[in-house]
Amino acid sequence: MAAAHSLSYFPSFSKSLKNPSNSLLSKHNLTFKPSFQTLKLRAVLSENHTSTVTANENNNFQHCFSKSNDGFLYCEGLKVQEVLDSVEKRPFYLYSKPQITRNVEAYKEALEGLQSIIGYAIKANNNLKILEHLRQLGCGAVLVSGNELRLALRAGFDPTKCIFNGNGKLLEDLVLAAQEGVFVNVDSEFDLENIVAAARIAGKKVNVLLRINPDVDPQVHPYVATGNKNSKFGIRNEKLQWFLDEVKAHPKELKLVGAHCHLGSTITKVDIFRDAAVLMVNYIDQIRSEGFEISYLNIGGGLGIDYYHTGAVLPKPMDLINTVRELVESRGLNLIIEPGRSLIANTCCLVNRVTGVKTNGTKNFIVIDGSMAELIRPSLYDAYQHIELVSPSPSDAEISTLDVVGPVCESADFLGKNRELPTPAKGTGLVVHDAGAYCMSMASTYNLKMRPPEYWVEEDGSVVKIRHGETFEDHMRFFEGL
Repeated sequence: MAAAHSLSYFPSFSKSLKNPSNSLLSKHNLTFKPSFQTLKLRAVLSENHTSTVTANENNNFQHCFSKSNDGFLYCEGLKVQEVLDSVEKRPFYLYSKPQITRNVEAYKEALEGLQSIIGYAIKANNNLKILEHLRQLGCGAVLVSGNELRLALRAGFDPTKCIFNGNGKLLEDLVLAAQEGVFVNVDSEFDLENIVAAARIAGKKVNVLLRINPDVDPQVHPYVATGNKNSKFGIRNEKLQWFLDEVKAHPKELKLVGAHCHLGSTITKVDIFRDAAVLMVNYIDQIRSEGFEISYLNIGGGLGIDYYHTGAVLPKPMDLINTVRELVESRGLNLIIEPGRSLIANTCCLVNRVTGVKTNGTKNFIVIDGSMAELIRPSLYDAYQHIELVSPSPSDAEISTLDVVGPVCESADFLGKNRELPTPAKGTGLVVHDAGAYCMSMASTYNLKMRPPEYWVEEDGSVVKIRHGETFEDHMRFFEGL
């Protein structure tokens, strides 16, 4: 992440396909199979393509998307323009499967020597194929709804490596969690009551962790801060004794195995995690003094990424784990970490086409086919995500300050404001970077802009569809038979 555009490895590939046909596909070694899910696109070697950035092979958080000196954007050595020219003509998400692997390996390397669970936060991205890949890499899953629990089970996750969070868990979902043997975080008095009821219905004792609100300021946007005293999440420390007494009163239903905290999201200072961990191990000491066999510390997730692509030196998983390692080891604890954004955000971009360019008053606008319906973070949080064109601009293209906006009937429909970009021609490809987390999972069908398809680039350079785009016919099926 320190070098936001560099790659761990960067082979050379061919010219983009402007008008793919059967003959061209054969010539360029691109193969299409009948099923949408097995759509394949392969790039071939080009003598003209060389990377302008230096790769550090030991950095597992190198960015998988990079502009080369030929002016084209590449993903794992494959021209994004080639993908754009070869798939259905609508906005789509494009992932790097190898980058997902590298991100997981960075956490596994950081956690070496500790008993731990990497619990991927499904809320960040719930694509089934991605979940199956993460499970194959050894991850557990963090769940915040009953359907996320069902999806995790469908994806094959080990229930004993799954953690059920949330401040409003429903009884029927807690019953499923109890039946499957997942960890459950206790968030409130009524949550504890529901967990006890679920345990009785399921006939199973539930392994629970107390989610303690440590009142630590994560210094992030208030919408993604979860660990301060006014948050809706967790229990206050002054109520801790009441919860311990209640757990003691229900030995057949509950087994208290750990403590949990979650500070927020997009955190870029690991000392904040250490501050929270210091508080948490002190609470664990207090809980153990009352006879509980506490074996897990869950420090949540929330590690930020370089959305601005400035080359900022941001903390990596190793930095995060190292700041809490001594505390975890000193208490003989198993560490649970709940990464979402830092595992998946930088593996993906939203690929769009330019519909046109216009000027109103003093404002210049690039209008694209993507919108806040496909990617809402800028509209919801005023979040910044890096934007660039996928192909080189003419040498005489004017550089202007433009807002990148979509066709949705809202003034809030923007993907980026005041961006310095060459004025693009109609049909030019434009990407919004770092779109793997909280983008597709928050997409909607507002204005009946149906949710887009998703693809990833595999290790061999092929492109595979991993989710079908929704259609108008899909929407109409909700009304059949009514």
